[in-house]
Amino acid sequence: MDTKLYVGNLSYTTSEEELRTLFSGAGTVVSVALIKDRDTGRSKGFAFVEMSSQSEAENAIKQFNGVTFGERVLKVNIARPMEERPSGRYSSNRSSQRGGYGDRNRRGGGGQRRY
Repeated sequence: MDTKLYVGNLSYTTSEEELRTLFSGAGTVVSVALIKDRDTGRSKGFAFVEMSSQSEAENAIKQFNGVTFGERVLKVNIARPMEERPSGRYSSNRSSQRGGYGDRNRRGGGGQRRY
């Protein structure tokens, strides 16, 4: 088991300091990373909290998962490694056609025409 926790369903106004204070009730908090939108700087509603040991991480999950904090029910579990994303804008398993309507004919219009 790892010591880094995923904390989800956070209020957008929750601060890193509030999370540090909350999770210190379960043990020593090594780090807190509140994830923010890079364009707006607004919280995305989730964070990563690293505890100093596995037992403290397990204790934090038991203590805070499903608990209401800031009018939201927290989701706390072990953080998983980030899945590898495809490079570029489109996934490699998609066709090179744009728009997502590759199986339709190219005549345009709204369906069959009656004359």
